[in-house]
Amino acid sequence: MAAGLLRNSCNALLDASILYSFDRGGFLRHARSFVAGDLDADLSGKVCLVTGANSGIGFETCRALAERGATVWMLCRDRGRGQRAVEQVRTATGSTCVHLALLDVADLGAVRRFAGDFAAPRVDVLVHNAGVLPDRRTLSTDGHEITLATHVLGPWALTQALAPKLRASRDARVIFVSSGGMYTQRLSLDDCEWHRRPYDGVAAYAQTKRMQVVLAELLAEELPAARITVSSMHPGWADTPAVRTSLPRFWKTMQRRLRTPAEGADTVIWLAASPAARGRSGLFWFDRKARSTHLLPWTRESRADREALHGLCRSAAARPDAAAARLKPRRRAASRR
Repeated sequence: MAAGLLRNSCNALLDASILYSFDRGGFLRHARSFVAGDLDADLSGKVCLVTGANSGIGFETCRALAERGATVWMLCRDRGRGQRAVEQVRTATGSTCVHLALLDVADLGAVRRFAGDFAAPRVDVLVHNAGVLPDRRTLSTDGHEITLATHVLGPWALTQALAPKLRASRDARVIFVSSGGMYTQRLSLDDCEWHRRPYDGVAAYAQTKRMQVVLAELLAEELPAARITVSSMHPGWADTPAVRTSLPRFWKTMQRRLRTPAEGADTVIWLAASPAARGRSGLFWFDRKARSTHLLPWTRESRADREALHGLCRSAAARPDAAAARLKPRRRAASRR
């Protein structure tokens, strides 16, 4: 018993440090408490959709789901990269049930068209993994700041559009891949489109990742928990192509301590496949354990903040063209990473 108390105390201290929790050492330490057999799941017949699927955590999620027999749809913006990723997953798993669908989740019109055309009678797993971290303010097709569109408005619209197919599943899972960076941010919609402030891509990323956590909680309140489990999670610090290109200094400093993409994807796969995650809707997860969504007291949001986010998502999804017309005079050229 004394050894167990000492181990728990050491784990608590290391987790509080962040540095020794979010890194690969933290994953290996947390993995010692994983329940054996939690991922021994047969997903045959399950229909799984993963956005941002051609590399990193999205790719590893698709591979793991395909290994377990699921029908996997890899939702990607680029046809060439997406098709190469599909072939790689098919080769690695031997599965013939891996498919490509082209979708830019930041394009709300494309989201509606995709959901309307998607022929499967149900959706069992929907993973919101697509992410961007631009170094300058960039607008989506609909005129929204790109991180807001990619991480918040698009996932909201896609979940709502696919809600009838999620309800048709006996055990649907909706998963938001957030970021530990959200811990630094309080939910705020004050200038969330970055009209007045000097643009800060890292702050925009972290703010929208905080929004994802709240969005998962809001959707958990809306969708029937008996049939649809909505979760958010963060993967820790993983060595993905997005980290290398968007945060090169961080990657160079931390590369030897970063988690592998598969380790970063582990909790996504657990939330998608494990019976242990069923019905535990609205929670925020890290390394297969439910965690607090706030480490700093001043990051707690009000109910009014939450309702404002809800209203923003509903308004943008309902009137994307009006939003584009309103913002078009401010539009300026920029590139996406």
